[in-house]
Amino acid sequence: MTDKKEAILYKILRPIITVLFKFLFTPKIIGKEKIPKEGRIVLAGNHTHIFDSLFLISCTKRCIHFLAKKELWIGVKKILFGNMGLIPVDRKNGDPKALESAIEYLNDEKVIGIFPEGTTEKVKGKLLPFKRGAVTMAKETNTKIIPFAIKGDYKLFSKNLTIIFGEELEVIGEIKPEIKRLEGVIDDLLRGDL
Repeated sequence: MTDKKEAILYKILRPIITVLFKFLFTPKIIGKEKIPKEGRIVLAGNHTHIFDSLFLISCTKRCIHFLAKKELWIGVKKILFGNMGLIPVDRKNGDPKALESAIEYLNDEKVIGIFPEGTTEKVKGKLLPFKRGAVTMAKETNTKIIPFAIKGDYKLFSKNLTIIFGEELEVIGEIKPEIKRLEGVIDDLLRGDL
């Protein structure tokens, strides 16, 4: 998979996003050393806000290929998202093409960022049921998952925003129990049990 365009745009925007994000929200990042410097990985965590992707971008120098709802792919955003390596997802009809694209990136030793809830949380700190995507792509490509949890609010200069990265998970069992296991680990991270 060629990603020269997106890599260049990502390399230009990532430092700007990182500086602005850290200045505006002064987040606390715990465990970012758990993100490998190379090789395929799936970053999977709770989805609290539209800025969650920017928070993840500010945590690693690696290019993260996010899955994003196709409704966002309009006008200039379509060009921007395409050149940043984002993957459009049709959430209403299921989307094998999005899963295939993510698997292709993983087979190219890239990083996939995914919010398994499929949308932002309705109740702060309470996870929605997870979709199959993160676990399915990890299992099909023999890729480990780095779980993460985002806590706090995106209030300017509040210093109460935190992301916690957990230990990597290997998907070894059937999909449904593995989804529940991932959900449990992220819930534990949210509660501070790990």
